[in-house]
Amino acid sequence: MMQLPTIKFLQQPTSMAWVEQAIANLDTILLDHSQCERKAAGVALNLIFRYPSSAKLVRALTAIAQEELEHFELVNQWLDRRGIALAPLAPPPYGAGMRNQIRPREPERMLDSLLVSGLIEARSHERLGLLATYCPDQELAQFYRGLMASEARHYGIYWTLAVTYCDREQVNQRLEVLAEAESQLLATLHSEPRIHS
Repeated sequence: MMQLPTIKFLQQPTSMAWVEQAIANLDTILLDHSQCERKAAGVALNLIFRYPSSAKLVRALTAIAQEELEHFELVNQWLDRRGIALAPLAPPPYGAGMRNQIRPREPERMLDSLLVSGLIEARSHERLGLLATYCPDQELAQFYRGLMASEARHYGIYWTLAVTYCDREQVNQRLEVLAEAESQLLATLHSEPRIHS
């Protein structure tokens, strides 16, 4: 079995089992992807509301929220083309598991929120890249290829904000802990196909 590349910040690459599950359930993956883009915009907006006096954060995350909403619209256009109705999906344990890692008191809460968001974006970047590589629908594969750069830029922005507002050594130490938790959450393939399952 081929070795998949490891993305910076992620401790473990995605398994080929996830790739096979995703490709076999592309309609569900697209529907989940739509929800992921909407949630990502919401996360950026929530951080803006929580830290309104952090000017660099507000500026950077305003741009991310706008881009995530644009991606939400683009994915929804794909759903329309494929005749897939917008509908809720039960979330996998990943998102809640990552949120549970965020410590409740400041300034740890800000640091963890930025790093958790960055790790989720890094995993999205990796998995959209896998969909771009393995998707049998070449037009859809091209669409995913086009989104990859944005996801990479987003996780870079969250990292940059973390080291802007927090001590770099603290950031590195905490990132290692959170990246380990992130890889553990994905160690077992979830029974339902999702972008983060």
